[in-house]
Amino acid sequence: MKYAYFPGCSLHSTAKEYDLSTKEVARALGIELIEIPDWICCGATPAHITMHLLSLALPVKNLLKAKEMDSFEVVTCCAACFSRLKIANHFMQNDNKHRKNVEEIVGEPYKGEVKVRHFLDVLINVFGLKNLTERVTNKLSGLKVACYYGCLLTRPPEITQLDDLEEPHLMDDLMKVLDAEPVKWPYKTECCGASFSLTKTDIVLKLSGDILQMAHDEGAQAIVVACPLCQSNLDLRQAAIKKKYKKDFNIPILYFTQLVGLSLGIEPKKLGLDKHIVNPLPLLKERKVLVDK
Repeated sequence: MKYAYFPGCSLHSTAKEYDLSTKEVARALGIELIEIPDWICCGATPAHITMHLLSLALPVKNLLKAKEMDSFEVVTCCAACFSRLKIANHFMQNDNKHRKNVEEIVGEPYKGEVKVRHFLDVLINVFGLKNLTERVTNKLSGLKVACYYGCLLTRPPEITQLDDLEEPHLMDDLMKVLDAEPVKWPYKTECCGASFSLTKTDIVLKLSGDILQMAHDEGAQAIVVACPLCQSNLDLRQAAIKKKYKKDFNIPILYFTQLVGLSLGIEPKKLGLDKHIVNPLPLLKERKVLVDK
């Protein structure tokens, strides 16, 4: 399996552990990720709220670069990147007016022919849970996790086409294969505050605090995410949430790729488990799921 890999801005900066763990897992499973050369920002939220054509042209530039690699499938891990790339494809496939305008901006024809996948989709629906089960050497037995999908992985469903809109289950299915226990909880797709993290911090503290509270109430020992912004809000803001609401959750916020990597016996440092604000290592050692070579 070979894919054009679009890391996006976060995975090369604040979410480096997501990039590290993704590459380690892919390498262990024989999935070849070739980073798109000279990729640019997909635009994420700033482009989306500034100019609609810009929010389409930026991801299309990256999809054209992937096409030049003779790759007709792009893999990304960031939920925002996944959303912007998928939305761009949708417009290029279905809206002649927007397609012509975007093609004029980027200087090339493009009809949305490069397929976009999230790495979660690749692991489950391409590599397969059965194949992954056969590779697990370190079961995560006894680890209770809340699988948090956030706003963008399943919305809008007619574009993302990844999982159930209100009750997604792909990460839950993945955790079960690793022998972790996904808890049942109603906040799987609630908003964490997203890009208000710097501009309207009070909103983020309230929304992220509610998510942490619900995960805690349902017995989760960690929260598993597939979005760097969700991870940042839930991890980075716990100290501020404690100060404002007098609640000390101390819940590690882990990427699904890190737990997959642990189950494959990959060293914790290679998975970036030493880079979190809320240190997950004590929990992982306590649950005896940490393989430290």
